[in-house]
Amino acid sequence: MSWLNITFQKLGKAALHAVGSKPVDPVASTVTAVRQLSHAERRARGPTVRRYGYADKIFKSGLLPHVDNGQKVPMPVYRPKNAWSQKRTLFGQNDYIDVLGNDRLHPVKVLYSLPSWLRGVSGNEYQVLLRKRRLLEKSKYPIARPTKWRDMEKRILYLYRFLNRKTKTGYSHQ
Repeated sequence: MSWLNITFQKLGKAALHAVGSKPVDPVASTVTAVRQLSHAERRARGPTVRRYGYADKIFKSGLLPHVDNGQKVPMPVYRPKNAWSQKRTLFGQNDYIDVLGNDRLHPVKVLYSLPSWLRGVSGNEYQVLLRKRRLLEKSKYPIARPTKWRDMEKRILYLYRFLNRKTKTGYSHQ
């Protein structure tokens, strides 16, 4: 019997004696004590099985990953790139247009893939955002993308405060 059962039986006998009733026969214990295994016994049983049925998706052996049937994954077939495709042949064609070309063509006018508010910009983030706002406020951008418009406005306001409060201005040359 465990010490808990013995304690309850003693308490029960004391309560019955105080009331004046006949004592009840002790009930057989339903709790069985489990003996803890020693370290040597646990080692003899082997490693503890954890996460039974879990299939590990990380490949831990070999240079190439192995599939479930034990076959190695084949190497992809080498296919050389087309060096004369239009994208590769025209890459960098306008890099020196200002040096080699005539005066009528400026590198800014050749930047086709750039948004119009970014072409030819030179300045800090605040100046770029002001230029973007000036260009996009007349379009449907504020209505079509209100969250991005609000985030841009908040960023402009933050940069305005930061530049005016935390940075030094150049000396006036009057």
